[in-house]
Amino acid sequence: MKSIALVLGAIFSAAVSAGPADYVYTPAVEYGEREIDFKFGSGKPPAGNKQQADSIGFGYGVTEFWFTEIYLKYAREGSTGHHLDALEFENKFQLTETGKYPVDVGFITEIEIPRQNGNAYEFRFGPLLQTELGKLQLNGNLLLERKYRGNADSDGGAPHNTEIGYQWQAKYRWLREFEFGLQGFGEMGKWNAWNSRDLQNHRLGPAVFGKIGLGNHQSITYNAAWLKGASRAAPNNTFRMQVEYEY
Repeated sequence: MKSIALVLGAIFSAAVSAGPADYVYTPAVEYGEREIDFKFGSGKPPAGNKQQADSIGFGYGVTEFWFTEIYLKYAREGSTGHHLDALEFENKFQLTETGKYPVDVGFITEIEIPRQNGNAYEFRFGPLLQTELGKLQLNGNLLLERKYRGNADSDGGAPHNTEIGYQWQAKYRWLREFEFGLQGFGEMGKWNAWNSRDLQNHRLGPAVFGKIGLGNHQSITYNAAWLKGASRAAPNNTFRMQVEYEY
């Protein structure tokens, strides 16, 4: 219980990040909305090659509380070529009516299926929280991730440990077309035995957001952030962005 309390506190006071293209989930679902979603990210770990990740996805608001999306995920590391890395299936559930309670609550699940045999399958899940203070919107997400290894692994397919991480976001809703704020991402290691501070990955930085109406129920939504490493294991600089065409 003490570890869980510490994580919940960190969501709102600090900066799971599996890749540079990760984005902050929000709990709201819009019934009937369709979207084409592009994400991109780039960063260099302190010990390792520069990493680049991007994805293209299609999503649909199936009901008033369920949004589902499927992605093709691409990756590049160092001098290796840009290649299809995985297929991801994401489902988001809105658990409370927007604005009815002081905090809006949702839940996210993601399954990532690797393209290459023997690579780990990944399952990520966790609660999504959002609240409004005037024009300020605050988001905090607690995420658990577990990897399952393929048959080619030396341990015969034994599961990884369950790891814990978080995302947070503070956004000032200035104009519909342009909003600004901060974003943060982090991962601490095993959920019940965190890594030492030097091995944890924390990063945070300024972000911009906006939604541009195109008429006839169509719009472009964007967000981007420049994240600075806040721990030794984090990249010094990470750039991430997301653009959605909604219709």
